[in-house]
Amino acid sequence: MPRGSHMTTRYGGLNGSFSLQIEEFQKKALEAIGQTFKDVVIQVGETLINLSPVDTGRFKANWHASLDRVESATFDDYDKGGDETIASLIAAFNDLQPGQTVYIVNNLPYAIPLEYGHSQRAPGGIVRITVARFQAIVRDAATRNKV
Repeated sequence: MPRGSHMTTRYGGLNGSFSLQIEEFQKKALEAIGQTFKDVVIQVGETLINLSPVDTGRFKANWHASLDRVESATFDDYDKGGDETIASLIAAFNDLQPGQTVYIVNNLPYAIPLEYGHSQRAPGGIVRITVARFQAIVRDAATRNKV
């Protein structure tokens, strides 16, 4: 019997499962990264919309999302509750993939005055509060999608 052939005879029919475990972990980790990214983006968008002060609902309805490009349009939509705008945001990110650049913008001319205290309904701003909450949003999403 050639040297080492007893190993083939003894263990040749067994498949190592470690590489399969690594492959499965990689698959789950990549899915978790993608879902975490998506959850963070959606939560940031929802926070912006929910913190937006409401008069007619136009400001709330003008939060729009885009991928890999900055949107510059404004819209004559109105959404006092924010539900339609949040639904649009979620739909826009249905195919979101890690590595894409996400823009959530509000291009109404009074967006900056509102951010800096023009409205008594949002004296601390909208974006600034969302930025302050960002690490908690990421932590919560990562915890939910833990591998």
